[in-house]
Amino acid sequence: MFTSQIIGTGSYIPEVVIPNSDFLHHKFYEREGVPANKTNESIIEKFSEITGITERRYARPDQNTSDLGALAAEAAIANAGVDRETLDYIIAAHNFGEVSPQSNRSNFLPSIGSRIKAKLKIENPDCVAYDVPFGCPGWVEALIHANYFIRSGDAKRCLVVGAETLSRIIDPYDRDSMIYSDGAGAAVVQATEVGHKGILAHKTQTYAHHHALLLSLGPSFVKEPDTQEHLFLKMNGRKVYEFALSYVPLAIKAAIDKAGVPITKIRKVLIHQANHKMDEAILQRLCKLYHLDTVPAGIMPMTISWLGNSSVATIPTMLDLILRHQLKDHRILEGDTVVFASVGAGMNINAIVYRF
Repeated sequence: MFTSQIIGTGSYIPEVVIPNSDFLHHKFYEREGVPANKTNESIIEKFSEITGITERRYARPDQNTSDLGALAAEAAIANAGVDRETLDYIIAAHNFGEVSPQSNRSNFLPSIGSRIKAKLKIENPDCVAYDVPFGCPGWVEALIHANYFIRSGDAKRCLVVGAETLSRIIDPYDRDSMIYSDGAGAAVVQATEVGHKGILAHKTQTYAHHHALLLSLGPSFVKEPDTQEHLFLKMNGRKVYEFALSYVPLAIKAAIDKAGVPITKIRKVLIHQANHKMDEAILQRLCKLYHLDTVPAGIMPMTISWLGNSSVATIPTMLDLILRHQLKDHRILEGDTVVFASVGAGMNINAIVYRF
């Protein structure tokens, strides 16, 4: 039986840098529509302390989600050294489609997958392009989709892309707007008969009954003419934090146990970059599930301090940076076993155990 192996990666990190200081002159409001009762300086300081974010990246006004995705895809195809016409699937993960800087409205027609295929100038009609809107875990879930196609024999080679322009759907009056950023990452996945490499196991869960609306679209915190025609990304941050700590470690453990890999053999955990303190707490709880008192040093790379939360793009971007030796103090070597894990809107959780 075939296994799914990543043979090339790519990413696109937007060049527009937005430091925390850019928010010093914003007007922040509470959920109830009243002005925040703290200074912007104290709001930003507390925000940075909790999330670890000091800056983030935004797409240029002339770029859209599919543009970022196509740039990451081009890099992944070049890195893999394959003919793009041999791709069987292009699976694009995102949450809001194309979002114009002027309108704030999502555009899903045509799909991001089809737009990326068109930008790549792929002629082959048997290269099927489609989208996975699955919250922040979208890219990981798209990789799981590719794995199913490959293991079934339906595909030999897939391109998995995660792209997002979150900067265009955030409420400028909401302090949570400082979390989000733009970016794209991609990987080419190929069928291989090499045993004990590639995707070893995975786990996905959806907790919709009680938690579906922890992340959603909603009105601005302030009632002004320029906000009333639009919906913005809204999050119950405290509840998301509690949810992640309760359920993400269990899902990761389920995937690791399914793979039959001892926790001591996991070299890296590439976890969705949503909140530095939250990610640290998730790893601590995971280790406690295996009766480990401390988190192994260097196991969890972090990019959130300078890239912010780019949703579906965070994990593939981080993977690409590591494989290209552009993330200080982090390397992935042949034979290393790595976990990809994410949590986000839905509420969805997933994890993959992968051996390089």
